[in-house]
Amino acid sequence: MIEIKNLSKEFKNIKAVDDISFKVSNGEIVGLLGENGAGKTTTLRMIATMLKPTGGTAAINGFDLVKEPDMVRSQIGILFGGEVGLYDRLTARENIKYFADLNNMDDKEADKNIKELTELLGMEEFIDRRVGKFSRGMKQKVAIARSIVHKPSVMLFDEPTIGLDVTSSVIVQDFILSCKKNNRAIIFSSHSMQEVEKLCDRIVIIHKGKIIEDSTIEDLKEKYSGNLEEVFVRLVGGKDEL
Repeated sequence: MIEIKNLSKEFKNIKAVDDISFKVSNGEIVGLLGENGAGKTTTLRMIATMLKPTGGTAAINGFDLVKEPDMVRSQIGILFGGEVGLYDRLTARENIKYFADLNNMDDKEADKNIKELTELLGMEEFIDRRVGKFSRGMKQKVAIARSIVHKPSVMLFDEPTIGLDVTSSVIVQDFILSCKKNNRAIIFSSHSMQEVEKLCDRIVIIHKGKIIEDSTIEDLKEKYSGNLEEVFVRLVGGKDEL
């Protein structure tokens, strides 16, 4: 469960995130949509404890973001797009094990989870090879395994398929749906309306740091009489006309 409560972040007198509140239940995928600079990534980075809020807070499975950041980190898994940040000189197994260590897992539990993930993601052929020469799809599988080796109940995805080919994108999309099936609470940010429609139960649209809609896709289409892309453009580009 994710409960965001009046969360704000200010940079040099500019409010990147302005007093936002919303909830994500277990087994729910909520799309966080907005133009570049709207505050999506800043919001996700605050939830991930990578940035400290200027105001407000969030509760992750009951743990307060501001007061209990260590406990919050133990509850979440993160998969961001772009460069996956693996260590090229380490093997796939060593990369995953390193993150298991960061999450204070004992060796026996970590080895068990890595074995399960290796089989789940079909990494048997390259799990003990150095990742430096891996394809993008192979690296993405390692990044997925790294993000869930500690079995978090909350997942944060910030444009996780950006720059990926179709096959690699499908791997990520299937992984996100498996997280939902495993009753995780999920926030998913993407510029692809096709992905959003495929994956999300509900969407939160943020514009200039503020939430302007929080609704199901079908309700938004009905309310604004258009497809999701048209609705999004009208809301963030022509809001005064609505």
